[in-house]
Amino acid sequence: MRLSKYLSKSGVASRREAEKLIQSALITINGNVELNPHYKLKKNDIVKYDSKVVKNNQESIVIMLNKPAGYITSMKDPMNRKIVSDLIDLKERVFPIGRLDKDTTGLLLFTNQGDLALKLSHPRFNIPKIYTSSIDRPFVNWEKKKINKKVYIGQKEWGRAEVLDQKKIKGKVIVKLKLEQGKKREIRRIMYRMKRSLYFLKRIEFGPCKLGKLKEGQWRFLQKDEILELNNL
Repeated sequence: MRLSKYLSKSGVASRREAEKLIQSALITINGNVELNPHYKLKKNDIVKYDSKVVKNNQESIVIMLNKPAGYITSMKDPMNRKIVSDLIDLKERVFPIGRLDKDTTGLLLFTNQGDLALKLSHPRFNIPKIYTSSIDRPFVNWEKKKINKKVYIGQKEWGRAEVLDQKKIKGKVIVKLKLEQGKKREIRRIMYRMKRSLYFLKRIEFGPCKLGKLKEGQWRFLQKDEILELNNL
């Protein structure tokens, strides 16, 4: 098995992040730094990260967090900002599936399985995610059609989302959106291009997983049938 794959399956990081760790000289094999992500592990090789032995994790763990605003989606931060790992009291090493920006709240999944994280976060798999947001005024029909087709969001990228529902509440408009691509800050960039003021943004569904009544700042393990649904997407 390649070193990068071994690290992702062991819950150290996603495959892509594992490659970065290796190339940053943070992984040792039998006491020696290994910089090649494609190094093929031998039976008796001892892999260490952060001075701890990395063991191949067979049991799949997936947890759901209701992320509050003000936390960045990272497991470590050299600037000592608030990070999502501060909210998770878990001995097993897990990492986020995709990201929510600092000011976005709601459903964030974590796992110890790199392959599952890649499958669920990569844009080409089109995993639907549902968000609720508050804006200053509703979208008219031509705007909804434009957003559903494509909107230029800068940096040579196009964003798209489906407006599922919108209703006025106390002078503001609550909009429910479905997103599949998951580009960086995609909804915020769409709102900016559509000249809307965005007051809050919350993810409430990720594929078959729903946030439900999970309170802000709390987390729970996904049940085996929920994990199976994610694997079968």
